[in-house]
This record gives sequence, C-alpha cells and structure tokens, in this order.
Amino acid sequence: MARRPIRELPDELISQIAAGEVVDRPAAVVRELLDNALDAAATEVTVRLMAGGVRSIVVEDDGVGIPQDELPMALKRHATSKIASLDDLQGVATMGFRGEALAAIGSVSEMSIVSRTAQAPHAFRLDARSGELSPAARGVGTSVEVRELFFSTPARRKFLKTDATELAHCIECLRRHALARCDVGFSLWHDGRLLHQWQRTDTDKRLVDVLGDEFIAQSRQVNANVGPLRVHGRAGTPDVARARGDQQFAYVNGRFVRDKLLAHAARAAYDDVLHGQRQPAYALYLEIDPARVDVNVHPTKIEVRFRDSREVHQAVRHAVEEALSVPRSAVDAGVASPVHPFHTGGAQAGLAWQEATVLRAQEPPAAWGLRSEPAGADFIANGAAPADDASHAWPLGRAVAQLAGIYILAENSHGLVIVDMHAAHERIVYERLKRSMGASAIEAQPLLIPATFAATPQEIATAQGKAETLRALGLDITPLSAATLAIRSRPAALEGADVVALARSVLAELAQYDASDVIERAQHELLSTMACHGAVRANRRLTLDEMNALLRDMERTERSDQCNHGRPTWRQVSIRELDTLFLRGR
Repeated sequence: MARRPIRELPDELISQIAAGEVVDRPAAVVRELLDNALDAAATEVTVRLMAGGVRSIVVEDDGVGIPQDELPMALKRHATSKIASLDDLQGVATMGFRGEALAAIGSVSEMSIVSRTAQAPHAFRLDARSGELSPAARGVGTSVEVRELFFSTPARRKFLKTDATELAHCIECLRRHALARCDVGFSLWHDGRLLHQWQRTDTDKRLVDVLGDEFIAQSRQVNANVGPLRVHGRAGTPDVARARGDQQFAYVNGRFVRDKLLAHAARAAYDDVLHGQRQPAYALYLEIDPARVDVNVHPTKIEVRFRDSREVHQAVRHAVEEALSVPRSAVDAGVASPVHPFHTGGAQAGLAWQEATVLRAQEPPAAWGLRSEPAGADFIANGAAPADDASHAWPLGRAVAQLAGIYILAENSHGLVIVDMHAAHERIVYERLKRSMGASAIEAQPLLIPATFAATPQEIATAQGKAETLRALGLDITPLSAATLAIRSRPAALEGADVVALARSVLAELAQYDASDVIERAQHELLSTMACHGAVRANRRLTLDEMNALLRDMERTERSDQCNHGRPTWRQVSIRELDTLFLRGR
C-alpha cells in the first residue's frame, strides 16, 4: 500500500466530522437550539417540525437576540459568547459553551438565522450557505430554521429512522428541557399541528404537566441540603416502578445529564424496596457550584464529571432514601416522618409483637381459612384498650381477622386494609437489624479449600488496594499468581453462595464506587437474608393483639410499604371500590 502524505483537512470536511459528534439526528439539532434559546434568556420557545424534523426544524425564541455585526461570527467554529478564558471553562454556568453547534448544523443542512435585538430597528436574516445578510421582519429574539438535514451527506441520512421515531426523540428532548426550566413556556408543532404546550409555571405544576398526575400522586418530594449541594425534585414510589428506565430525569445545574454516578446513587436508594429488575421513576435536580463539576466531557454535553464524586453520590442517595423512608400509611395520615420503634411508645409495641410471636412459636399452624373474633371483642394494642373510634386514627386501622394464615385484614377510615404478615414483619426485622448492626464488620467463614479464579489486572489491583474493605465484608481475597485470585473466606451468612460470582461483583463495585457504599449495600443484603429467615412464617396463627401490634410496628417502621425484596406489604381497598364490587347505589 502506497504511503499517503499528511495533509490538512478542508474546513468543510472538518465541520462535517465535528457534526458527526454533535448532530446525529433531528433531536440533537433541537437540543442544541433549545440550549442557545435558554442561554439567550428566552421566556417563550416554539419548536416547529416537519416530517419528524428531517425536512424542517424551526426554533423561535423571545430572547435577547444577536446583533447584526455578530451574526456571521455565530456560524464560525469555536465562536461563542459563553466563555472567553480557561477560568470561564472551569466554571461554566450556561447550557452551551463549545461554539460548535451552529457551525456543525450548518455544514449538514440548509440553515438560516433571523435575529433582532431590542436596540435594532428590525431583524436581519443570515443564510448559512451563502453568508448573505439581509433585512427581515420579526420581534426581539431569534429564529433558526434548519431544512433538509443531512442533504449533503446522504449516507448519514440513511441511518435516520421513521418520521414517527424521530419525532418521538424530538418530543423527549423538549420534555427534558421543559422539566428543567419551568419559568419558560414551550410549544411544539408538527406538520402544522400543535402537539404540546407547557405554560410558564412553578416546578410542581410543570412536573404534573410533563409527567402526569399519576407520577405526582405516586411520588415523594425530595429536598435536601448537604453541605454545598442541594438535591430536590420528586422520587416515584416503588409502586410506579417500570420495566424500563424511561422515566428517569437527572439534572445538574439545570442541564439534563446521563451520568452513571447519579444513576447508581438513585438506584442504590431503591435497593431494598424495588422488586426484581424494576426501574424507578424520578426527576432529580442537583445544584452545585459550577467549579465543582466539569461539563466539558462530551461534545453533546450530556455527560459530566464531579470533583468529589463520593460527596455527590452520598448526597443524592441519602436525599432519595429519606424521601422514600416515610411509609405510605404515614403520608396518607399526614404524619411528617415515621416514629422509630425504639422511640418513646414504639418500644412497647415492638416488644409486644416480639413476645407474642415467641410465646406462640410452639403452637400448631392455623388451619387454612378465615379466622376472626366476635365483632365486639376487646383487643389490646401498645398496652391500651382504646374505643372503636380511636382505631380510625391509626393509618393501618384495627385488625379484624386473619385469612389463610397469610393475610391480616384490618379496618381503617378508608375501608379495608390487607396485610401480608410475613412481608411486613420481614421489613420490620430488617430495619431493626440495620440499626443494631451499624458499621460492624460482617462475620467471615474461612474456606477449607480456597476458591480460585482467573482475574483481570483491574480485579487484582482492586483486591490488593481494597483488602481491608474486603475483610470488612467477610471476604479474604489475595493474589495467587499474576493472573489468579484466591478466595479464602466468605460471609458466614451466605452458605452455599457462588463465592466467585460474589467476589467478582464486589470487586467491580469497589473499583467504581466508594468503599463505604459497597460495604453498606453488602451488609444490607446479608441482613435482608437474615430478616427473611427471622420473620413470622405463613400459617402462623395470630391473635388480634398480635395482629394489631404488627400493624402499629408497620406504621412506625421506615420503608414498611415493601418487604426487603420489593414486594408490597399491604394494600388498601376503599369503601367506594367495595361498593362497586357489590353494585351498591346502582
């Protein structure tokens, strides 16, 4: 093969290469133009699309506009009004800053810009292809029109999907911006038809408008200040978790990001309340000093890098955990936060339940079927015998029966409460174990024959550098050779576990995340296993006193709406739903 000489690339080819990094579909054009509109202090933004944005994209704003003499400069590569020095780059507070978007878009489309400032007598129109500047009519602000995207690169255009798919991506892009800036009105038109319109409003109303009433009804408010960080927004309850992570919105200083650290922190907060591989829904906003986050990581500006990743991870995780910790029963009853079982009054309830279950441990299992007491029977909960009316003050109500040895039936002011007694007690035991264990190390069980496996250089480096952390988890992992690790002990509670798979999983997490988080999560997994074995089993016959003691403990226990594996512990059936079942009032 003949040697090719080194040559400087022509400007047009350079722009098209840059466009490949910034612009891959119509939604990317919409994203860049929306960023510019928001940086221009727009209060109203209108997006008009044709054929999913492939034929035409027009973004109009009422921002400050671009002066006539600066319009030609706006189309040059690396020309921007956002930053001017390295100090500016290290503390970017605007959506855009790279000075690439307009030049990149103009190189793969037919583009024109119409803009007017408040001081100008009229607007000016700039044709990106010819560079011609001419007078135009419009109010203060800017309109950017992009026609026939990728017309000059037909091979790129072939990679676009159907118009409907490209439109869906554009809508998602607009939703992300709308969730970030509730102080700005957004409108989206497609082929001359209005599809979406979001008026300027407050954050909660914008969340309702974009994500729907159900998300707000089934989510908890997040609001935490952790040192220099603020985390706010809403976290969906486990009941509205989804098969896909398509309802996860994370923002850093108003910028939508896809960040592994933030995603891991949020998911960690749901670790023991989500069932299986379900994905949580949330809209979380992180406010941080711009100097503590690097947004110059990727040309699309959708990735960031934090100066102190542990600080951010802890702040997000604990903020979401705190929001999710209040049981639904306490929220419905208007209680700000749950009372821990070890606080005043709660200790007696916990003790009553523990003593009652121990005393009955030797009794034969109840026969399958419905077990109840006379309607007027006295019952004792928390050592008191309140009047019937007092039971309406209890969110989970008054126990009336046990069904099939599995479920507790209770009556509250809303109607019927059905409780899975094993799942509920499992959560209660689990939360008590977490509080009692604290930061203690996990008991280790030495292996008679060490388990060995071929390890990557990163796994070996992590095993050597995190040896103390691994021992706190009950794992003794040491190098056997340059490419082999030996596991000499495992957590005592995990008898029969696949130790190699466990070791690899822990090493991978330790290599990526803070050691304290990995230790805590591993401890919780072990305690969850212990709680499952320690919880009351199905077919255990309970008295009404025992049932009521369990209900009171549930009301005082954090995250008691789900068991440790994410299954629901109780469900409410309203009087209206019961009336519907029996056709009452019809």
